[in-house]
Amino acid sequence: MEAVILILGLLVVAFVALGIYVSVKIIRAASRGVDRTITQARRAVEDTTLRAKSYGQVGVAGELAQLRLSLRTSMRATQEALQTGVTEDASLSESLGLFQRLSVHGRELDDELKMLEREPDKKTVSSLLPGLKKRTGEITRSADSLRWAARDRARQFADDDLATLNDQIDVEAGALRHWTTEEPVPGVPGVQDRTGAPGGPGNARWQGQGNGQPGDTGIAEAITAADPRQRTTYPWQKSARPETTN
Repeated sequence: MEAVILILGLLVVAFVALGIYVSVKIIRAASRGVDRTITQARRAVEDTTLRAKSYGQVGVAGELAQLRLSLRTSMRATQEALQTGVTEDASLSESLGLFQRLSVHGRELDDELKMLEREPDKKTVSSLLPGLKKRTGEITRSADSLRWAARDRARQFADDDLATLNDQIDVEAGALRHWTTEEPVPGVPGVQDRTGAPGGPGNARWQGQGNGQPGDTGIAEAITAADPRQRTTYPWQKSARPETTN
């Protein structure tokens, strides 16, 4: 009896522990989902604000907003392209690693541009713009190069696969039209050699028919299954006598 009670107690404890574990996993997953949603919403709001500043403001503030918007758009597009492609092409993992190193410089530049947006000394910020534009151009150019290289690689794989598929379809279509590759039997007009090789069993049968062996005509016609409307008359066959009318 004590053993039964002990087993039941252990089962209860195991179920409680399992329930706690599952609850913690669900809560963490929900928390990650909420954080992801908040991050995406904050990013969308910030991008919209930058876009509005780049179009609606002139001078240093507008140029800084344009630099940030260009940097963030290029980096995000490259990240999505590489993360999507690496699931199908493992060789892109090295490119993804290079992009992660590039992202460190991109985040540093974005933070610097964001800080300069709040800088009251616009004259000093204006003097820094050429260097900031150069850094932004270098980072976006590298990100664009990685993104387009990954896209070109995926497109080349698709083109190669399509070419291979077309070749296989051509071979299959030729196999389905196998009768177009059969050679005619020498000396017998309008008859195809089923074996495709001179002197083979099929050719010997036709040669026997040419020597006047009895029964060969019926066998040949049964094998070739000739169309009665296009029946070929051979010189050694006797033509049927016409019916006489009284």
